[in-house]
Amino acid sequence: MNAGLSRTGLVGSPHFQAHDTGPAHPENAARLRAIDEALRATGLKDELETSLAPRASLESLLRVHGAEYVERVRERIESGADYVDSPDVNVCQASFESALHAAGGSLLALERVVSGEWKNAFVAARPPGHHAEENLAMGFCLFNNAAIVARQAQALHGLERVAVLDWDVHHGNGTQHLFERDDSVFYASLHEFPHYPGTGRAGERGSGAGEGATLNCPMDARSGDRDWLGVFEDQVLPALDAFRPELVVVSAGFDAHERDPLSSTRLTEDAFRDMTRGALDLARRHCGGRLISLLEGGYDQQALAASVHVHLAELHGEGRQS
Repeated sequence: MNAGLSRTGLVGSPHFQAHDTGPAHPENAARLRAIDEALRATGLKDELETSLAPRASLESLLRVHGAEYVERVRERIESGADYVDSPDVNVCQASFESALHAAGGSLLALERVVSGEWKNAFVAARPPGHHAEENLAMGFCLFNNAAIVARQAQALHGLERVAVLDWDVHHGNGTQHLFERDDSVFYASLHEFPHYPGTGRAGERGSGAGEGATLNCPMDARSGDRDWLGVFEDQVLPALDAFRPELVVVSAGFDAHERDPLSSTRLTEDAFRDMTRGALDLARRHCGGRLISLLEGGYDQQALAASVHVHLAELHGEGRQS
């Protein structure tokens, strides 16, 4: 019996550590080290099916991003530039390969979950992705991993309806814009507002054929577990139930945590556990449990490690024992 049939997949890569943004940048390699240490210390990592991220193909990137943009990112990084498009998107010589493996690891998770080899998966990748637009890098992001997964699920696996659930404290402008005219991908976001990047008002609901397939739930600064979980249960889950997704993709940012330096919201690990549980129940109701979680933000190492741990424990099934 393949052990993966009863396990949650965990995707990583040395390439994710090689993306050097500098010691003062909040999105740095120490984030992944903190997660790994927490998973090892509790023994949870041994219960997961681990795999290394492969390199994404150009074809998979071009389902989301323009060819000229991908080439511009490559050329700028290889030229030795310090950033791409925005000064907060810091890069080094290894960053193009890191971004290709972040997308590739996300697609590996898709393959394993859709095939049934894994029941669900978490991709501990960097750079993150949900701010990346079709032709613009921003907000620490180069390629939009969640969007790449959604498009590949449709193009290669015949899935018609994909839900992207984003609970990063910063609105996922890139993911929303990539799908806002498309009713086959439902984008739902809870995020602090007003806050970077300034998008994500409640009135942004999609346009054209995609009108109604975008749900933004802007949350007040200093809002906490009860506020977020109330909106999650009263607005987000009913909307996603009505959509009936065939795959759930979570843009799993943990920067709404009360310890995070880049937000004012007051979530604890309990909120991330309960939202994970709700997302899993949604996936069980509609798509045989198929859920892929992709790391986005989270910049206090202690809070990030603890939040990812409860998230993965819930994905693996251990969270229900508490």
